[in-house]
Amino acid sequence: MSFRLSNRSLVALKGVHPDLVAVVHEAIRVTPVDFMVTEGLRSPQRQAALVKSGASRTLNSRHLTGHAVDVAAWLDGQVRWDWPLYPRIAEAFKLAAKAKGVPLVWGGDWPRLRDGPHFELCRKAYP
Repeated sequence: MSFRLSNRSLVALKGVHPDLVAVVHEAIRVTPVDFMVTEGLRSPQRQAALVKSGASRTLNSRHLTGHAVDVAAWLDGQVRWDWPLYPRIAEAFKLAAKAKGVPLVWGGDWPRLRDGPHFELCRKAYP
């Protein structure tokens, strides 16, 4: 089954690095679980507010430079946060990144503070 990005997702991709945008477009084409892009480029003020609320732990987020996106699984017309959905979405992102030759990091692979909805361009390749 092939999904497509919603208008909301397309708007959320504005200001995101073109290589990551290309990965998102390919991932939505191959994913077994529909998803939406909830956030891409963030302002420093938004990032500070997320840190203050406890939703983020860094003021040095890759979102500030357009090198990261957050997604949400979309099932039966609603956002779902069930962990088992995110490795399935991540597999699509990893396949898409490989196909596009783009080094990608999934927050769900982090050893601490795993972040299943988070995908970012590798810092070594995209400083």
